[in-house]
Amino acid sequence: MHSEKNPYSLTIECKDIILREYQLEDLNELHELTWQPEIYEFLPGWNVEKEVRLDWLKNYEIPENNQFLKLVEEGLDVGDLRLRLGIVLKETGEFIGWCCSGIKDDLPAPNREIMYGISKEHRSKGYTTQAVQGIIQYLFDNTEIKELNAIVLLENGASNRVIQKSDFKFVGEIEIDDEIYNHYKIHKIDF
Repeated sequence: MHSEKNPYSLTIECKDIILREYQLEDLNELHELTWQPEIYEFLPGWNVEKEVRLDWLKNYEIPENNQFLKLVEEGLDVGDLRLRLGIVLKETGEFIGWCCSGIKDDLPAPNREIMYGISKEHRSKGYTTQAVQGIIQYLFDNTEIKELNAIVLLENGASNRVIQKSDFKFVGEIEIDDEIYNHYKIHKIDF
């Protein structure tokens, strides 16, 4: 689906949620979500000042999404570009989280990963699993990507369950920045 302001917009419909690219209007909700202790505990560095988040949205995240989607539309390789999608409730239109894909330099190649975060008010409802499965389907159906990674802190039980429910296979533990993570992979041929 294409919008008038961006000819390369993306909407992925799932059962209860919609995945769509970040918009400037998401600033307040995205900023508030990244400051929830339940989120920055597992995603340190995401809780930045609102002015920094606005700069990232305007100058990096939205333009890179546009580049990614343009390349997909043209049937070209997305390379190292990231795709950042908001998780929006179908019923209310509320921005409740994000699901993204990008290169994780700390992983051995091919090192494209899936990452996500969801509001504490919307956990344990299956929304994150829907988002992860939606972005995997999109990437495998529309890009040259053949393998995806996920890394999850050992103590993040909910996130480990989301990854396992999304058919990622456990590879082993990996240490990154003095933290131990479970490392998972999923291959296009197995999805």
